[in-house]
Amino acid sequence: MTAKTYTLREAEIERRWYVVDATDETLGRLASRIAGVLEGKHKPGYTPSLDSGDHVIVLNAGRIAVTGDKLESKLYRRHSGYPRGLKEETLGHLLTRRPEEVIRRAVKGMLPRTRLGAQQLRKLKIYAGPDHPHQAQRPEPLA
Repeated sequence: MTAKTYTLREAEIERRWYVVDATDETLGRLASRIAGVLEGKHKPGYTPSLDSGDHVIVLNAGRIAVTGDKLESKLYRRHSGYPRGLKEETLGHLLTRRPEEVIRRAVKGMLPRTRLGAQQLRKLKIYAGPDHPHQAQRPEPLA
């Protein structure tokens, strides 16, 4: 008896659009759900070496919820490359300044650190308010 393994081809990939309302959702739990959809792990034909995931639209990013004292204790760091170029910012400050960036960084940390992960991250659209310009794609609510 021989068993053949089915592998998905690039031409067979069907992409759908999903919309998520981030109001009162916990940041990490929402980010892990979104990362799974972007990778395509919710589909039966998931192939790790192909980008078989779907597009995700996140609305109301500014109304995301975090647990504990993360608003003051969680730090986002970046370095300019120059001496004394380390910049630190708390989650609370970044959430008021750029709420889209908080969700994008959380999802990016859950995707592969390869070109495939960068390609999957490009399918994520995040908006601070309740409106988005992707009505023509007819997005469905993410379960």
